[in-house]
Amino acid sequence: MRVLFAVATMLALTAAAPVKDWRLTTGTSSVGGFTVGNPAARVKLTEYLSFTCSHCGEFVAESKAGLHDAMVRDGLVATETRSAARDPYDLAAWVVARCGGPKRFHSLSTAIFAQREAWTTKGEAYAQANLAAIKAAPQLTQIRRIADHSGLSAIAARAGVTPAALNQCFASDANHLKPILAMTEAAFAKLPGTPGFEINGQLVDGHDWAGLEPKLRAAGAR
Repeated sequence: MRVLFAVATMLALTAAAPVKDWRLTTGTSSVGGFTVGNPAARVKLTEYLSFTCSHCGEFVAESKAGLHDAMVRDGLVATETRSAARDPYDLAAWVVARCGGPKRFHSLSTAIFAQREAWTTKGEAYAQANLAAIKAAPQLTQIRRIADHSGLSAIAARAGVTPAALNQCFASDANHLKPILAMTEAAFAKLPGTPGFEINGQLVDGHDWAGLEPKLRAAGAR
């Protein structure tokens, strides 16, 4: 009876053991991309995204359940997101998205994509009304003004990024702008457009979740 009780207790404890949620494991790659997931995952997905790209926003929304909330959560796929910025509004969005660090990047970037039409419309209106002053300012000052007047800074604040942290992110080109520009240059040297994807270091065709999901499963995400 004691043996049976011990076995039953062990089985109960095993069944109750929490399953690791790999979405909570975040980091920064050697080139500055933000990573999420199991570092030992068999499948590594690199995403090249633009915040002013409607197809990128559609991919982020459509892939959430299958990719982030399943494959990444369960440790089957690890993702790295790199910038492929297309314009000053995109640059501003990228600095803001990175300002929360790797832990906040997923939720903050998702919020930026979800509100893309609102902040791009507001940012473009501000830029048109203040074009001379913006052009006369250094690049980092230009994109900070766009961030503030488009609503991007407000999105960051709602996500928990403090004003002091945002100021620090825009304090120097080296903080975020240089890695963003370097990743962007590397991305467009090999991509025809955005979004773009690599699976285990190899570029794959397609720009949506419907096309990418079977490729991830074929690579071992199942």
